[in-house]
Amino acid sequence: PPQHDAPTPVLQGCDDVLRLASLPLFPPNIMMVIMMRELVSSLHHDTAVRVVVFRSLVQGVFCAGADLKERAEMNHSDSDLFVHGLRSLMTEIALLPMPTVAAVDGFALGGGLELALACDLRTAANSAQMGLIETTRGLLPGAGGSQRLPRAVGFALAKELIFTGRRVDGQRAVDMGLVNRATEQNSDGDAAYREALSLAREILPQAPIAVRMAKEAMNRGMEVDITSGMAIERMCYARVIPTRDRQEGMAAFIEKRPPRYTGE
Repeated sequence: PPQHDAPTPVLQGCDDVLRLASLPLFPPNIMMVIMMRELVSSLHHDTAVRVVVFRSLVQGVFCAGADLKERAEMNHSDSDLFVHGLRSLMTEIALLPMPTVAAVDGFALGGGLELALACDLRTAANSAQMGLIETTRGLLPGAGGSQRLPRAVGFALAKELIFTGRRVDGQRAVDMGLVNRATEQNSDGDAAYREALSLAREILPQAPIAVRMAKEAMNRGMEVDITSGMAIERMCYARVIPTRDRQEGMAAFIEKRPPRYTGE
């Protein structure tokens, strides 16, 4: 849709203290990218949010990539600036300290799949269509897709998918390790979102600092050799030891009761 018709992306709180935040998506034109970066930036320092779910409010579409009509009107400099902003948005999403889940209930093509790949976890409807289709438009993935897809599914398969511009459905995406869970679409068109909420609610009861440190250890460890990765793990482990949540976890185990973690 035209830029001025695009709704403003907002954070929607779930549960009692905004421990679970849902961030609706809209077609990524320039203004949407700017507003999304502002929202994501605000989450980086929000310790109340334990999980973030990215969803779409457009039925049948998670995020279908860039607004091509808008892109067609850009000169080379404007286009480069736009893609840089999109790439920076994906990086900021990937660097969020809390777990993130992409709920793919429809098309996730080009930049849409790149956004999902920037998340830690992905759920999808079986009917969803996902693909990095940039080569069919004379381009290549420019917002992290050429780097994150190989890390998700392996180099050989990622090259095949990018070279061909092939689309895959939710079940095939599960089989190749692109998404964590796939489910049949429901009459409301939000089956992947419901599955994402279910997955998020499995994470919510766990110690939030421990979860964040586990994410940091894994993400940073993937970029270095195993020896350096072990040093990163040790550093993250040391940051968990003095927390009240660790003491609560030990006490709850001894007292045979569910732990009550506060994020302290």
